[in-house]
Amino acid sequence: MSHLDYKLLIFDWDGTLANSIGRIVESMHMASTRSGYELCTDLAVKGIIGLGLPEAIRTLYPDISDAELVAFREHYADHYIALEATPSPLFEGVVQSLEAFRALGYHLAVATGKARRGLDRVLKAHGWEDYFDITRAADETASKPHPLMLEQILAHCGVKPREALMVGDASFDLMMARNAGMDSVAVSYGAQSAEALQQYEPKLTIDHFSELQAWLSRAR
Repeated sequence: MSHLDYKLLIFDWDGTLANSIGRIVESMHMASTRSGYELCTDLAVKGIIGLGLPEAIRTLYPDISDAELVAFREHYADHYIALEATPSPLFEGVVQSLEAFRALGYHLAVATGKARRGLDRVLKAHGWEDYFDITRAADETASKPHPLMLEQILAHCGVKPREALMVGDASFDLMMARNAGMDSVAVSYGAQSAEALQQYEPKLTIDHFSELQAWLSRAR
């Protein structure tokens, strides 16, 4: 299928639209310290970005108890929300490209590992409460890489999987797209390297967000 036929563009948030990876890593380290756990490497933390927070914590610390998980999440959230008093900036080219996609008639959606409360907070900070056709957060559906949030977005927009494109910076984004029967685009400037994402066979790998607009525009 040609990308000429895409009707719906779905974006991950952290590391794809917003430059927030450093804050996520810092917050995870802070929560680990406050919870009495040894710090994971930055690379290990980047490797779980995209999962829902409970799934991410359990991946890093498999032996954590349910009670400890609750406390860990609170430590993480407290630190991250404090950092986000000034919202993480959007990557260069994001605003202009999304405006162009809307003008061309694409449906736009967000599928994120953030919780609904966190997603609503950042959407409000950017004045985007009603910008996207639909947004899905990890705590209101299945965590990536399960395809449920993409299936819900497709159903809402009335679009077939082959007519949609998932754009993300993490393996979980591309795995989720594959599980939903959907094409994907890999982002090299976020949590994981372009090399790490190639095994999921993205249709395109971009080093700058505006490259997606150029790629889609050439087809049209």
